[in-house]
Amino acid sequence: MGAGSTDQNAGVSVWAVLVAAGSGARFGRPKQYEPLGARRVLDWSLDACRAACDGVVLVVAADRAGDDEKADIIVAGGATRSDSVRAGLAAVPPDADVVVVHDAARPYATPALFEAVIAAVRGGADGAVPGLPPADTIKRVDGHRVVETPDRAMLVAVQTPQAFRADVLRAAHAGGADATDDAALVEAAGGTVVVVPGERDNRKITHPSDLPGER
Repeated sequence: MGAGSTDQNAGVSVWAVLVAAGSGARFGRPKQYEPLGARRVLDWSLDACRAACDGVVLVVAADRAGDDEKADIIVAGGATRSDSVRAGLAAVPPDADVVVVHDAARPYATPALFEAVIAAVRGGADGAVPGLPPADTIKRVDGHRVVETPDRAMLVAVQTPQAFRADVLRAAHAGGADATDDAALVEAAGGTVVVVPGERDNRKITHPSDLPGER
């Protein structure tokens, strides 16, 4: 396992697919290469993956596939997030037991959060995602009309890293479907996905104002 991993994962091969192929349309440029402290956003995410996993497949835009990064394997992504995950998954060694998918735009995820989702999969779940109860009331709408106010106690806002049994994740992606996260594909295929406590600081960089010193 990676240098920061725990003994509880001994004997289980865990690989990460780190998705960093986005163009950053809402940010205005590829946010994963923006500075964050003394490093880039991507570097923080890479280090967290390496601390908890045996290997990392980094998925980047095609024009970045030749860059020298701290990943074991670098592959070019696809037109959608799901396409990019599939490209990374295809490069994961076939003997991997668990695959962790993480968005490079979440640089604050800790190795402990990786360990938590990995442990849940080792405990028997097909997949595990970090989740937090939403702070706001959520409304379901049709256009501008509110049609339902779901019970907030039944809702969680999910994050990455998300861990899965490797065979389950491969099967869920085999049909080529798209989803906003990989857990949705596993759920649609009948897999059991559990939630572990997320981290409040594990926010996603979406707009320039999400980075310190930016507005």
